[in-house]
Amino acid sequence: MADLTPPQAAPSWTHSPEDVRKIAKESLDKHKALVNSISALPAEQCNFETLELARGDTELDLVLDPLCFYQNVSPSKDLRDASTEAEALARDYGVELSMRLDLFKAKQAAQKNIEASGKKLNAEEARLVEKMIQDGTRAGLALPDKEREELTKLKKEVSAASLEFSKNFNEEKGIIVLTADELEGVPKDVVSGYTVKTEDGVQLYEVTFKTPDIFPVFKFAENPEVRKKAFEAFESRLAINVPVLDKILNLRRQIGDLLGYATWADYVTEVKMVKNAKGVTDFLTDLEQKLRPVALKEREILLAMKQEEHKQKGLEFDGKFNIWDYRYYDRKYIEKSLDLDDMLVKEYFPVSVVVPAILEIYQNLLGVKFVEVKGETWHPEVQQFAVWGNDAKDASDFIGYTYLDLFPRESKYSHAAVWGLLPGFQRADGSRSYPLTAMVANLAKPTPDKPALMRHDDVVTFFHEMGHVFHGLLSKTQFARFHGTAVARDFVEAPSQMLENWCWEPRVLERMSSHFETKKPLPADLIEKIVKSRYVNVGLFYLRQLFFANFDIKVHTDKQPTDYTQLWSDMREHISLVTAGKPTPGQGSFGHIAGGYDAGYYGYTYSLVFAADMYATVFKGDPLDPARGQRYREKILRPGGSQDDIESLKDFLGRPPNSEAFIKELFGESASANL
Repeated sequence: MADLTPPQAAPSWTHSPEDVRKIAKESLDKHKALVNSISALPAEQCNFETLELARGDTELDLVLDPLCFYQNVSPSKDLRDASTEAEALARDYGVELSMRLDLFKAKQAAQKNIEASGKKLNAEEARLVEKMIQDGTRAGLALPDKEREELTKLKKEVSAASLEFSKNFNEEKGIIVLTADELEGVPKDVVSGYTVKTEDGVQLYEVTFKTPDIFPVFKFAENPEVRKKAFEAFESRLAINVPVLDKILNLRRQIGDLLGYATWADYVTEVKMVKNAKGVTDFLTDLEQKLRPVALKEREILLAMKQEEHKQKGLEFDGKFNIWDYRYYDRKYIEKSLDLDDMLVKEYFPVSVVVPAILEIYQNLLGVKFVEVKGETWHPEVQQFAVWGNDAKDASDFIGYTYLDLFPRESKYSHAAVWGLLPGFQRADGSRSYPLTAMVANLAKPTPDKPALMRHDDVVTFFHEMGHVFHGLLSKTQFARFHGTAVARDFVEAPSQMLENWCWEPRVLERMSSHFETKKPLPADLIEKIVKSRYVNVGLFYLRQLFFANFDIKVHTDKQPTDYTQLWSDMREHISLVTAGKPTPGQGSFGHIAGGYDAGYYGYTYSLVFAADMYATVFKGDPLDPARGQRYREKILRPGGSQDDIESLKDFLGRPPNSEAFIKELFGESASANL
C-alpha cells in the first residue's frame, strides 16, 4: 500500500503572507466574475447548469479554507495576520454575495424553469436547488432595497466583530504567577513543565491559561484562595472581548428584527433539527428539572467533604460550594469513592502509545488504513497521512488526507477541534475531488520527569475529535455543500459523541493503554474504577453544560441588552448550583458564541440523545465489530448533509430515535421518564 500513489497531491503549505493576500483576492475576484456572468443571464436561459454555481462556490472554498486556516496554527505572526485578513475579505465578500438580488432572481428563474421543463433531478440535486433558494430567503433578499442595504451593512459589522473575538481568543497569552507554596498539591510532573523565574530570591512559576497548565491548579491546588485567584484570572483572561460580544449580540438582534424573526435564536434554529427557540428552551428546562434533584444530592456530598477538609486544616468553612471548589472536590470525591487517582491513570496513557492505538481502532472499525506521508506542513510537529481503503489495490481506493497537529505552542488554537480543509465532491467530469481534514489539539508535552502523558479525559477528547476527522473523510456526496459534517448543527456532534463510548469500554481501554515504565496495560481493577467514574456527579456536570446552553439561548432571545458579566454570574449560580463569587467576564472566553455556535450550544446535549441511542442500539453488543462499523460508515458518515439527518438516523437505527438510552445512561435502568 505504501507503493500506491494518491490520485490527488497533498496541498502546499509554503505560502508567504503576501501569497495569502494575493491568492485570496484573486480567487474572490474570479468568483465575482462568475457570479456576474450568471446574474446577467436572461431569465429564460437560467437552468440547473446555472445552479452549478455551487461548483464555483466549491472552487473558492478549496482555495480560501486552507489560507484562512493559517491563523489557527502558523508559528508566524505575519502569516497569521495575513490569514485573518484573508478571512475578513472572504467574510465581507460572503455578506455581499448573500445579498445579491440579481443572483437570487437567477436562482429563482432556474428553479422555475427546471420545474417547467420536467427535468428529473436526483435527490441530492433537488436538495441543492431547495437549499439555494432557502439561502436567499433567509438572507433577506425578499426585503425592500433600503432594508437590504441596512442588512448588508449589519452583516459585515457582525462578521468583523466575530473575527475580532476569535482573533483575541487565539492570541491570548495570559499567565498567572504562583509560588511553590501556592502550587502545593499540584502534581510535580505538571509543575516541572511550568516556566520558572526568580524575583527577590523567590522562585515563581508562570502558569498559562492553556488547559494542560491551568486545569491541574483547579483540580489539585490545596489552598482554596489560590484556586479562587486562578479561577478569577482564568475567567477574566479575555475581558477584552466583553465589548466585542456586546456589539455582536446587538447586531444580531437588529438582523433578526429586519428579517422578521421573533429572535435571533428563532432565525438560527429554523434550519436545525430542533426547528425553533421554544424547542431549545423546552428541551433545556425539561432536562434541568430531571438533573436538579440528582445534582443537589451530589452538591451536599461535596460540600460535606469541603467542611471536613477545612476542619482538618483549620480553615474557615463558609458553607458555600464555590465554583472554584467544583473541580477540586469532584476529583477528590472520585479518588475517595472509587480510590481513583487521575495522575496514576495518566501514567498508562503515553501520547506515543495512545495516538497510534486510537488510529488503529478506528482503522479496523471503519475499514481504512493510514499511511504516513513525509511532506511539507505548516509546522515540523504536524503528522500528515494519506488515507486508503483497507485492501487498497489502486488509486480508486484512495479516501483523502488527514493532518494531526497535537501539541501546544504559542499563538496556536488553544483547544481541540477539527477543520474540514477540503471537502470531497464529484467534479463536473465525474471524477472525484478528495477530502482533507486536520485535527488541532493541545496534548501535554514531555516534562523533564516523564514522557508526554494524557489524562483519561484527554483520551476521550481525542477519540471524539477523530470522529469528526472520519466524518470528513468517509462522507461521499455529489456536492461539496453536503460533504461530511455539513449536517444540521444540532446533529453534528452526535457521531463523535457516540464514539466517546469506546473510551469507557474495558476491552478498548486495555487495548490503548501501556504504562510508560512497565509497558503493562491498565489493570482490570483500575479499568472498573474508570468506568464507574463516568457518571459520578453527572448531575453537576450536566447542569454546568446547561448553564452554557441557557446563557447562549437567553442572550439570543432577549429583546434588550443587559450587563452580560452579571448575567453570566447569576445564571451560573442559579443553574450550576455553585456560588460564583465576584462577577467575572467569562462570556469573553465563550468562544462558541462568536464562532458559529450562536444559539446552538444546546446542541452538545441535544445531540447526546441521538448519540446514546445510536450506541446502545447498534454498537453496545460489540463496539469493535467491523460489520457494525461498516453500517455506521454507510448510514451515518457517507450521506453527510445530503439528506435530512433524521432520515440518516432512522436508516441506521431501523426506527425513529428516542431518548430512552440517554435517560438510562444518566439515571440508571429504573428511569422511565422521556425527554
